[in-house]
Amino acid sequence: MPAFSAKDIQRLRQETGAGMMDAKKALEYAEGDFEKARRWLREQGLASAAKRSDRDNPEGAVAISSNSDAAAMVMLKCETDFVAKSEEFLNLLDEIASTVLIKGLEAASSFTDEIDSLKIKLKENIELAGVQRFEASNSTIGTYLHIQNGRGVNGVLVELQNADQQKAHDLAVHIAFGRPRYLDRSDVPSEEVEKEREIIQATLRNEGKPEAAIPKALEGRLNRFYQERCLLDQPYVKDEKITVREFLEDSKVIAFSQFIVGS
Repeated sequence: MPAFSAKDIQRLRQETGAGMMDAKKALEYAEGDFEKARRWLREQGLASAAKRSDRDNPEGAVAISSNSDAAAMVMLKCETDFVAKSEEFLNLLDEIASTVLIKGLEAASSFTDEIDSLKIKLKENIELAGVQRFEASNSTIGTYLHIQNGRGVNGVLVELQNADQQKAHDLAVHIAFGRPRYLDRSDVPSEEVEKEREIIQATLRNEGKPEAAIPKALEGRLNRFYQERCLLDQPYVKDEKITVREFLEDSKVIAFSQFIVGS
């Protein structure tokens, strides 16, 4: 007689996501020792999960957890939107974000086992793709999370000096849709600017622009290049007649961070 019952097999399946035959095989291997069976399944599953680690995982979700003093943002990636919207996936994501808020960035590494277990159970390449935390220090933290199909897909944290909560939130909303890569022009790597300059010059010549007109046209297109990438140069999303720099007035951006699913 086996040292386990059909109920044990069912329980092991429910807790691990294993198939019936795999659960039975694990309990047989463990001679009915439930924890040993769980460990064996996990070891076998991780071997399979390692084979999945090269698979593309363009889906996922973003979560933000905040209080009056700090805010944390976390992104988990997976392969399908079905998993990204699943209760288990989103619960783990929220738990990581809440823990990082309380304990700091390093706390995210303590979830390695939980992420590995989810890989096995949901049979997808799941990974922690981003972790960020801002703590207020004579500053105001704004957050924004764009929800789509029941999950966060575009999250923003921003820290401002000389700003109230409304302004910080409004700027976070702008960043979500403006998607800046840099704060201002001085932050753009010179190599990136020079490469863009060369591309613009070649484009202008291919368009037949006279040589004498190229410097002014080049300047105009470089300005658009900066407006696309630099937060302070962008037209403010709620009033495109002004720039973000003008919207901020005396407020100063200390830092910002954005996580976007699929980017």
